[in-house]
Amino acid sequence: MRVIIGTDHGGYSQKEQLLAALRDAGYEVEDMGTHSAESTDYAEYAVKVGRAVQQDPNARGILLCRSGEGMEIAANKLKGIRAALVWRPDIAAETRRDNDSNILVLPADFVAEHDMLAIARSFLDTDFSGEERHQRRIDQIKALETE
Repeated sequence: MRVIIGTDHGGYSQKEQLLAALRDAGYEVEDMGTHSAESTDYAEYAVKVGRAVQQDPNARGILLCRSGEGMEIAANKLKGIRAALVWRPDIAAETRRDNDSNILVLPADFVAEHDMLAIARSFLDTDFSGEERHQRRIDQIKALETE
């Protein structure tokens, strides 16, 4: 599975550790930046990761910033993106299973670095359930994107 990851300066060190851990776990990981701890704007990286996920529906994205909120808001402005702010592995699995979320957003200031890999793996290793009620709700969300 292709995993596309990006962060602003607020999640830079956690991104670097997560990149290495995911690669060690056998995931194909693409780093969209940032590539330093120098101050930068989160929306730039939300868009880079979001556009890459739009172009490859089989890929999943991971975004990090201090609270995760800005990344989540920016990514969800893109058509077809369902970004979810997650802080526990069970929530990561649930958002994949029920919402077919395609981007995981991690709040770097609120999740311990050693927990991030468990959350990411839960997100990446869980499939959408395909249940009719969940698909119906996703279709309702998709309809909003055409308004």
